[in-house]
Amino acid sequence: MRIRTSLTALGLSSVLALGGCASTTTQTSPAGPAAAPAYVETTQIFGDEVYGATTDAGYALPAIPINRVDKRYHRQIVNFETPEKAGTVIVNTRERFLYYILPGGKAVRYGIGVGKQGFAWAGEAYVAWKQEWPMWHPPKEMAARKPDVARYVENGMGPGLTNPLGARAMYLFNDKGQDTLFRIHGSPEWASIGTAASSGCIRMINQDVIDLYSRIRPGRTSKVIVIQ
Repeated sequence: MRIRTSLTALGLSSVLALGGCASTTTQTSPAGPAAAPAYVETTQIFGDEVYGATTDAGYALPAIPINRVDKRYHRQIVNFETPEKAGTVIVNTRERFLYYILPGGKAVRYGIGVGKQGFAWAGEAYVAWKQEWPMWHPPKEMAARKPDVARYVENGMGPGLTNPLGARAMYLFNDKGQDTLFRIHGSPEWASIGTAASSGCIRMINQDVIDLYSRIRPGRTSKVIVIQ
């Protein structure tokens, strides 16, 4: 597969409403055609044990009923041809996949949930910093729509199993060093993987985002490409 990386410029105006990338889902839409792209061949699919119950930083993450998630969204190693170097993250929002590029024409592929139309964004960025069990600060625009989250705007929601950012968050900045307000993060809402959720950013199963987080080294070399 050959990925074109001449993408649209970072559209900050389209993501200003995202802020803390709230993940409370009120509506979802299907991911589209069921068949995986013909140009991707799975070489290894991780077993169900990677989605088992685990304790992380003192938090008891429950097991994911992964048999209830479409198998194409399970973590797997795929053949993936790209001119991008190993360590690059490529997000295909239409297909609901995130690829972490490995050497030798392969990638780790994860299933993701994405923002619905109107909360979309495409472009290039880098992971400026990352955080385990992050605080969640919903944007004021969200609080106006959902008064029940208004109390978290200033003080934030503490980390925990119900925090919308989940177990990990990676914060994307543009080439000028500005926060895009776009995040790759975990989510307790495993059933939203493969859907376009109500609010933006890129959400992953907590067990998957922990794995991706361990591979990412923040800095300008941690390139992220988001394709709509």
